[in-house]
Amino acid sequence: MGITNIEILAAVLVVLAIIIGTVAVVWLDTTGEKGSGLGKEFIYDVKDLAKIDPNLILYEESADAISTGLKVSRAIVIDFDGRVCVAGDKVIRVFAESGDFVGEIKLADSPTSLTVADDGKFYIGTKDHVEVYNAGGKRLAAWQSLDDDAVLTSIAVYKNDVFVADAGNRIVVHYDTAGRLINHIGTKDKDKNIPGFLVPSPYFDLAVARDGLLRVTNPGRHRIEAYTFDGDLEFWWGEFSSNVEGFCGCCNPVNFAILDDNFVTCEKGLIRVKIYDAEGAFMAVVAGPEQLVEGGIARIDEWAYESKAGGFDVAVDESGRIFVLDTMKNVVRIFSRKKTS
Repeated sequence: MGITNIEILAAVLVVLAIIIGTVAVVWLDTTGEKGSGLGKEFIYDVKDLAKIDPNLILYEESADAISTGLKVSRAIVIDFDGRVCVAGDKVIRVFAESGDFVGEIKLADSPTSLTVADDGKFYIGTKDHVEVYNAGGKRLAAWQSLDDDAVLTSIAVYKNDVFVADAGNRIVVHYDTAGRLINHIGTKDKDKNIPGFLVPSPYFDLAVARDGLLRVTNPGRHRIEAYTFDGDLEFWWGEFSSNVEGFCGCCNPVNFAILDDNFVTCEKGLIRVKIYDAEGAFMAVVAGPEQLVEGGIARIDEWAYESKAGGFDVAVDESGRIFVLDTMKNVVRIFSRKKTS
């Protein structure tokens, strides 16, 4: 009796299972101690990527970091008075430019994202909804909760528009400042050439640039995309690459801040803070892996968002200083442009 189609399919599935299992073992063995069984020509030494040409590093770190006193820190923003605001645990902590503690806003839920509007109001994302507080710490509003899959990771306010990045549903939710839903941005649409967001881990950032376009990370595609408020994709930049000019890993960049017309990006895993111009051309390194984390590599549990996951956040002030929220040590590290002779 000849071999049936079912038997052939079963054999193919067995072979695929063996291949997938082998790849999984190699992938999970991040130390290399067990050995991959591959020849030396196939060995990929991630540690080499942690080394960056010193000539590319154009910033230096201040001697004193700001200790947040938080167990879990999430987000950082610089308000219009130059104060450093950090979200974490169940509180927003505010520090002066000097690093001195100014005050705090106590919250009922754990904050996952934060921004401060022009009028001084704090817009705070929790896991599934937005809350609004005044500068005195009084809660003004709690918006309607999204679904159980929601994981709000970034929030931006521009005039009367509020944009919220929902990493759980892989979408940007667009509200007005009263909490009324306007539209969704980033839904996959072939006719509009919108590929949809790939968000493998709970890092999904956005901000409105000076040109009036919304910038959103598409971390699984290793790029930053520009949208109109109506949801049209105008352009994007970024590419996957192990070189310093690109974004490596499963999903980077995780966070960014806008410095004039330039972009300061953060990557997780191989933690790097870099600067790109408005068109996405690489300009400089703020800090490399060897500066930011012991050993140069931060091993993370992607969706264990309550852990010290190594997804650093970043903010900038009017003088051009760059504030990096080190979510592993729960401190704010400050970088300034090196002085040229």
